[in-house]
Amino acid sequence: MSERHYITPVGDTGMYILDTASWRVFRPVMDKDRCIRCGQCFVYCPVNAIRSRNDDYVITYDYCKGCGICAEECPKKAIVMEPEGGNA
Repeated sequence: MSERHYITPVGDTGMYILDTASWRVFRPVMDKDRCIRCGQCFVYCPVNAIRSRNDDYVITYDYCKGCGICAEECPKKAIVMEPEGGNA
């Protein structure tokens, strides 16, 4: 019998969910008034932490690592990176 190999961690109760958001030091915050709904943040987010909802974009922090790519790619600078847990 051959040994199985998994790309994601699997345990006795199934696939483990990794809490990647716990690594975050900065979090993206979106200014809805500046957002032009171009979708650049959605397209460039490497972990799919930005979701499209009813012609709007929402940041979900469950898997966001705080990399800042969304803020860097936003043409209107509607996303800024703030320290996790409030002001530094």
